[in-house]
Amino acid sequence: MASARFRFYAELNDFLPPERRQVEFEHRFERRSSIKDMIESLGVPHPEVELILVNGRSVDFSYIVRDGDRISVYPVFERLDVSPRLRLRPEPLRDPRFVVDCNLGRLARYLRLLGFDCLYRNDYSDDDVATISQQQHRIVLTRDRRLLHRRIIDHGLFVRSDRPKEQVREVLKRLDLYRLARPLSRCTRCNGRLQRVRKARVDAQLEPKTRLYYDDFLQCEDCGQVYWAGSHHRRLGALIEELLTPPPE
Repeated sequence: MASARFRFYAELNDFLPPERRQVEFEHRFERRSSIKDMIESLGVPHPEVELILVNGRSVDFSYIVRDGDRISVYPVFERLDVSPRLRLRPEPLRDPRFVVDCNLGRLARYLRLLGFDCLYRNDYSDDDVATISQQQHRIVLTRDRRLLHRRIIDHGLFVRSDRPKEQVREVLKRLDLYRLARPLSRCTRCNGRLQRVRKARVDAQLEPKTRLYYDDFLQCEDCGQVYWAGSHHRRLGALIEELLTPPPE
């Protein structure tokens, strides 16, 4: 029986049993296997992996594991330039466009509030999410580990927290997206872009008091939803500030 030694780094350890976290361990195997299949057999979804070193040399997912290999597996590097190394994909996770599974609706709305392109519907199936991710080159956000094992998904994150606000901060921190936030630039209802419009253009959609007291409006290019800085604006600003405050190290 052949064996290889593995070491997983950073948040990839979340997918491993406690005795295999943050340490090098031996993995025995009998049949010929690609490194991608072997990593997933150990419980780590391939979309979470950005760099694999075998005996100090960078390899891609097609590498066939050999007896005696020493393998180091690293997560996505958004704060570290690893371009001299061979990446597993043509492009790193620099374009923050998401598709979110049906269990993370609040996360999707919060990301839209911060200006991120985030597709979500509460009737998306796993097949829908995987297909959209492949066809539109979107990052999958999910709490379903099995979904991330699908071969057609290149980029994805398993969201650890079950609390929506913490989920947002987790995504922003892990992908280093704080500087890319553009609050109040997308419709939280449908994900369309917001544009400034003249009051006369949306006058028919306004309640009498809104028409009387407000003059500045935004409208969604897709669904037509109208937004203005009403009485809720201060609470919304506080929420945005809260979501964009990085958690303590």
